[in-house]
Amino acid sequence: MSDKYAKFGPAGAAESFKALGYKKSTQLGEYLSKFGLDHFEYQCGQGVRVSEASAKEIGDALAASGISVSVHAPYFISLSSVEEEKRLNSVKYILDSAKAVNAMGGDRIVIHSGSCSKMSRTEALSLAISTMRIARQALIDEGLEHIHCCPETMGKINQLGDLDEVMEICRSDDSFIPCIDFGHLNARTFGSVKEKSDYEKILDTIENKLGSDRLKIFHSHFSKIEYTDKGGEKRHLTFEDNIYGPRFEPLMELIYKKSLTPIFVCESAGTQTEDAAAMKNYYLTLKGEN
Repeated sequence: MSDKYAKFGPAGAAESFKALGYKKSTQLGEYLSKFGLDHFEYQCGQGVRVSEASAKEIGDALAASGISVSVHAPYFISLSSVEEEKRLNSVKYILDSAKAVNAMGGDRIVIHSGSCSKMSRTEALSLAISTMRIARQALIDEGLEHIHCCPETMGKINQLGDLDEVMEICRSDDSFIPCIDFGHLNARTFGSVKEKSDYEKILDTIENKLGSDRLKIFHSHFSKIEYTDKGGEKRHLTFEDNIYGPRFEPLMELIYKKSLTPIFVCESAGTQTEDAAAMKNYYLTLKGEN
C-alpha cells in the first residue's frame, strides 16, 4: 500500500509472534506481512537500548517487506517536570529515540508529555512546550531535523495531554505531528467517544488547530481501554471486549471519506497484530479492496 492510504501495524510484537515460531526482531517483516500490515512501532518504553547497528538491521528487514517504522520514546519522559534536570534528561531521551528511528529508516517518535504534578495545567503545558522546543533544536543540531516528534494524547486525567494540550504543543513547531490515541481520549472522558460525530469533532479540532496538512498525516494509537470514573485509563484490552470502547469502525469510515492517510498503531493487550489487521481489513472493505 502506498503513502496515499492509511497504514496499520502493532505496537511491539504481539503474543502471536513467538506463538508462530518467530524469535528475532529481523523476522518482524515476514511476520507482519502474513497479516497484511504495513507499519511497526518499535517500543523503547523502558529506555533506548537498541544499538545503531541492530536498529539498522531491524529497519532494513522491515523495509524489505514494505513496512514503515516509528519508535515509542521512553515512558519516563517528563516534559513538564518542575525539575530542570528531568526536563533536560527528557530531551536526551528524545534525541536517543530519534537516533534509533533514524537508523531504522523511520521518521516519527511518539512522546508522552508527563503529569501536571502540583502545578496548574497551564503551567505544566508551558513547561512542556519549552522542553519540546529545546528537543527540536537538539534534533536540528544533530542533523535529525527530518524526524517528527509526535506528542501523544494521554488516558489518565492527572496526566498532561488532553486533546487541546497536545494541539498546543504541536502548534509550537510545524514539524510536530500529533499522536491521537483514541482509546486514551475515550478513557479520560469516561466513554465519550461512541459515534461517528464524536470522532469527527476530534478530527475537526486537529484541522482547525493545526491545518489540513497535519490532519492528513496524523499519527494514531488505537485500542479499547478500561477506565475508572475517577482516574481515567486503567488498562488496555483487546477488540474482543464489548464493554469499553471505542469502536474503530466509525473512525475508519471517516478516514476513508476524508481521504486521510494517518498511521494507525494498535496497542491492544497481546493481540495488537491481529487487531491492527482487523482495522486494516475493515478500511480495505471501504476502499473495495477486500
